[in-house]
Amino acid sequence: MRYLALLHFTEGHSRTAIATMLKVSRTSVNKWVTTYLSQGLSGLDDKPNPGRPPQLSLAQQACLKAFVQQRSLSEQVGRLMAKNISHFIQSEFGVTFKQANIYRLLNQLGFSWITTRSRHPKQSEAAQAAFKKLPNGNDP
Repeated sequence: MRYLALLHFTEGHSRTAIATMLKVSRTSVNKWVTTYLSQGLSGLDDKPNPGRPPQLSLAQQACLKAFVQQRSLSEQVGRLMAKNISHFIQSEFGVTFKQANIYRLLNQLGFSWITTRSRHPKQSEAAQAAFKKLPNGNDP
């Protein structure tokens, strides 16, 4: 649209006529033409949109990443869940996240939310092995 407006401008049409032809405001056409005259065609390219600033600083994100790594490898604690991470963020940084945003934040930090089968922290491997050796009524 911007380039079409410039084409009409270079053909000698007035800015008001260009706005009417393209069904845009005259202010937009004025801005496009002024930008073109001062910066050339590259000035009409879309500028990157920075978006909303992150709620956690880089240092806080590093602290959160260390917490997740430490807790996920710990054998004393059961499965690490989003509500645990949300509680940690709330208590440490005073920022509230919804559960969907916790998953998005973990993805940005390089984690994937694939969980293994849960294991009780106090489970006994020996008791499980003994249970597997019990005779079953269906065994031949």
